[in-house]
Amino acid sequence: MPDISLTTVVLLCLAALAAGWIDAVVGGGGLLLLPALLLGLPAGTPAAHALGTNKAVAIVGTTGAAVTYARKAPVDVRTAVRIGLAALAGSSGGAFLAAGMSTEVLKPVIMVVLLAVAAFVILRPAFGTAPAPGPATRRQILAAIGLAGLGIGFYDGLIGPGTGTFLVLALTALLHLDLVTASATAKIVNCCTNAGALATFAWQGAVLWQLAALMAVFNLAGGTLGARTALKRGSGFVRVVLLTVVFALVANMAYEQWLA
Repeated sequence: MPDISLTTVVLLCLAALAAGWIDAVVGGGGLLLLPALLLGLPAGTPAAHALGTNKAVAIVGTTGAAVTYARKAPVDVRTAVRIGLAALAGSSGGAFLAAGMSTEVLKPVIMVVLLAVAAFVILRPAFGTAPAPGPATRRQILAAIGLAGLGIGFYDGLIGPGTGTFLVLALTALLHLDLVTASATAKIVNCCTNAGALATFAWQGAVLWQLAALMAVFNLAGGTLGARTALKRGSGFVRVVLLTVVFALVANMAYEQWLA
């Protein structure tokens, strides 16, 4: 355990709880959890340790949410795993290229895309409110593997913030899922990408395991509660949270780009 105060530990655990809830409902929990770790860890702690600890915490909450969803939501686990494996490959490629390019150039583009997505969701109230009329076709599944898996996985490795939110939107559009089922599917995909990233950080010795274990308990509680909330409240509730997270993501990127 790093040398941090009890107050900071409590605040980090509360951040993990809230992040787990947000991530389970619509993705984007890392927007809260990672900054909390960067601020809470002692000065001089390598950023890689915050990133590795973040993944160790997040994978527990994501898995809890995925299990909760899989029990009650009509999730095609086989398709979700196939998309997840593609996302794992994509994130590896993105991480490989990230070291050789500036992601600051891409952030304004991502912000424009997010605002366009928000406008689309606002102007299309029926988006993601109805389940698919039947099972996904082979063409739809291949499109999801290519775009939601490889494409968003690549983005996750290259830049990262908002990956879960992008997955929910892409799965809703490509597979014609309702937002609750899309969130459930996205959690399984996230489990695959988080596992790959965690393995890399663990191999590098960049995980603070004691702190991660404590925070993971709260993240698991938040993730399980978030999944149950989404299942109970339905797609309309998820839509509101989705828009809130999208605007928060844009604000966060804008701050990092021009004000930080």
